[in-house]
Amino acid sequence: MRRSNTAPPPDRFASRRALLGAAGLALALPRLAAAAPTAAPPAPAAPPAAAPACHPATDWAAFAARHIQPDGRVIDFNTPQQQSTSEGQSYGMFFALVHNDRATFARVLAWTEANLAGGSLAKQLPAWQWGRKPSGGWGVLDANAASDADLWIAYSLMEAGRLWNDAAYRTLGREVLALAVREEIINVPGLGRMLLPWPKSVASGPLWRLNPSYAPLQLLRYFQQADAAGPWNEVIDNTLRMFGAVTPKGFAPDWCAWSQDSRSFVADPQKGVTGSYDAIRVYLWAGMLSERDPARKMLLLSLRGPRQALAENHAVPEYVDTVTGQVRGMAPLGFSGAMLPYLKALDAADALADQVARVPGGRAAPPAPNATTPPVAPLPYYEQCLLLFGQAWLDGRYEFGRNGQLQTSWRTLCRPNRPA
Repeated sequence: MRRSNTAPPPDRFASRRALLGAAGLALALPRLAAAAPTAAPPAPAAPPAAAPACHPATDWAAFAARHIQPDGRVIDFNTPQQQSTSEGQSYGMFFALVHNDRATFARVLAWTEANLAGGSLAKQLPAWQWGRKPSGGWGVLDANAASDADLWIAYSLMEAGRLWNDAAYRTLGREVLALAVREEIINVPGLGRMLLPWPKSVASGPLWRLNPSYAPLQLLRYFQQADAAGPWNEVIDNTLRMFGAVTPKGFAPDWCAWSQDSRSFVADPQKGVTGSYDAIRVYLWAGMLSERDPARKMLLLSLRGPRQALAENHAVPEYVDTVTGQVRGMAPLGFSGAMLPYLKALDAADALADQVARVPGGRAAPPAPNATTPPVAPLPYYEQCLLLFGQAWLDGRYEFGRNGQLQTSWRTLCRPNRPA
């Protein structure tokens, strides 16, 4: 839960980023030929670069080395409490599954269950925040659950059960999902069944606070298939209704609310109409949605704002007023990572190339010879998560199928070097 911003099948996969480089080379060749002296014989063509034998996934290795302790705790160092969150644990499990890292998956799951869920995820949804206590020592700081993390944990467990053929993971994932349905989905007066950001025990009307980034449509589609008797059809319909109502200028807000008095979506009473560190994930999830999803075209049209901002300002804004469309601030690098699937889905090739060049490991020009480069501080946890989601998808390390199933490309990953 971002309460603070302090901080298909494998044989169809190909590196989308490599395609950008190939396109740029194709455009450059005619200009180079025109500039060459006419008297000089043509230089022999250089042999094509050999495709890498495997994808090293160094971004995942670097994230795991910095942020995942040996016991499976995912740490956000950019917080005073040196906190761990259920969000971070859920992302750690998902990334481990994408990269076929069973050992890390098991460690992250074990720490989550022992420290956030009272020893049993089958019986208790995880607390959203754990860290250094003001009075000293370490432990749970806020015992409330966060529904986005709960959905990602359930999804990762159920898909780990399928992809690794592990019945225990599949069963536990279904148990987490059942808890989320029981505790975090409510029949909102005047709206219908909807996913709350937290358990219904801490929610109240007549204004029901909602977080658009907590409901990735591909996960909802997956649960719709896995739990056909559940509330997911109605939750999906109401989620799409929400996106249509709260994006008048094409930007999603971090938070919004449903008013049971006016029977409409309104501004969040605490966060207002600002879109920033939560909402950036809305574009990320939408960009990764399957091309065969029937709501994809409508959803991307509703979320047209960032593309227009990039066309006008050539920069991703850090903050936006979702009612007026006014933007301010230069977004951090993690936002560029989140933009990669979104811009690819919109076929915005030039904007995509700009953002690829901006992110670490992108195609920016190398430093001049003999130039001194100061050491670069590690990016914050949240930015690295956004970059991992976006870059791994763009590289073809994973996709989401029509019904939300995770489609991996494990055979293209290099075997990790394990420390002795």
